[in-house]
Amino acid sequence: MPATKAPKKAKPKTRAPFGDWPQEKVTAVLVLADGTVIEGQGFGAEGEAVAEVCFNTAMTGYQEILTDPSYAGQIVTFTFPHIGNVGTNDEDIETTNLAASAAVKGLIVKQPVTPPANYRSAKDFNAWAKARGIIGLSGVDTRALTNLIREKGMPNGVIAHNAKGKFDLKKLHKMAADWPGLVGLDLAKDVSLTQRMEWDEKLWDWKTGYEHGQGKLKVVAVDYGLKRNILRCLASAGCNVTVVPATAKAEDILAMKPDGIFLSNGPGDPAATGEYAVPEIKKLVDSGKPVFGICLGHQMLAIALGAKTVKMHQGHHGANHPVKDFTTGKVEIVSMNHGFAVDKATLPKGVVETHVSLFDGSNCGLALEGKPVFSVQHHPEASPGPQDSHYLFKRFVGMMERG
Repeated sequence: MPATKAPKKAKPKTRAPFGDWPQEKVTAVLVLADGTVIEGQGFGAEGEAVAEVCFNTAMTGYQEILTDPSYAGQIVTFTFPHIGNVGTNDEDIETTNLAASAAVKGLIVKQPVTPPANYRSAKDFNAWAKARGIIGLSGVDTRALTNLIREKGMPNGVIAHNAKGKFDLKKLHKMAADWPGLVGLDLAKDVSLTQRMEWDEKLWDWKTGYEHGQGKLKVVAVDYGLKRNILRCLASAGCNVTVVPATAKAEDILAMKPDGIFLSNGPGDPAATGEYAVPEIKKLVDSGKPVFGICLGHQMLAIALGAKTVKMHQGHHGANHPVKDFTTGKVEIVSMNHGFAVDKATLPKGVVETHVSLFDGSNCGLALEGKPVFSVQHHPEASPGPQDSHYLFKRFVGMMERG
């Protein structure tokens, strides 16, 4: 019989530390300030970014989360494993300032991004993240990372994506360790509009999409990092909304003869943004006009009324937070996104706590006795949900109608 060549030996596969699953090439890393290195596979934009690492427990709305200006200076870890599977579209973008670069620096997910499977999808999530400059890291045990954040607090870190898998870990560690963090940072100026904008788009409807129309009540909304769905809620409640930049002066706002003033959500340290915003908020409160604040607007209103804010250990980020409204006695499930909170122990006489988190007892709302002024820490617009707190917009409208 003719001699036969021995078959070539197959090259051994690279093995994962446990089991027999082949390990994928490392193309992205997260390097924390304490030296921890978490490896995985990259997607979205290539490059590196330093930021604070937080986690979000929402099961839906990843596109709204990633375009929320309140996430400026942060990397979002999603506890829900399947992120990107319904793709992206142009309707679910939350940032008002479309000219600004992406607020969020990066995202961390468990499962690889799959092709989109949803009738509303217009663009693949991977391509969308790349176009917006958002760095992605997949293949991570996000539950373990979440537990780390819960135990040690929100760390500073660098997320890096390189298709060739080449990383200078020493340099990345130094970047994370040297970054000062969010305390003392005014980030509202980076995400706010720079000029006035009129708004008439209302809430989305399954059959008709977004409707448009002017309301009767004139509201001036100060943009510290405003979400579009807040504006839609105001418009749907009967408001004619004009948006002004974060640096707008109280005199210019009052010269517009508004029926009410809205103080928006936003990123960064409220005490830092408050350096220029709080003096104007004090004048707006003194005017006697109804004032309504959300998130950063809530925190800076509290400072204007004499309270203080504190940095939180792990923050509140998700769409499943229980909050009690003392004015109604009801418990609501709400959307939250904040790493700072109002120190309830510093609320002065005449400022009443109206809402409280049932997770940790932190302040979630206040009202000023004798004046039509109130605010909440959570997000009643809650795009994509829940909608338990939509009544707060009606409460604001009621204050304006009563004059």
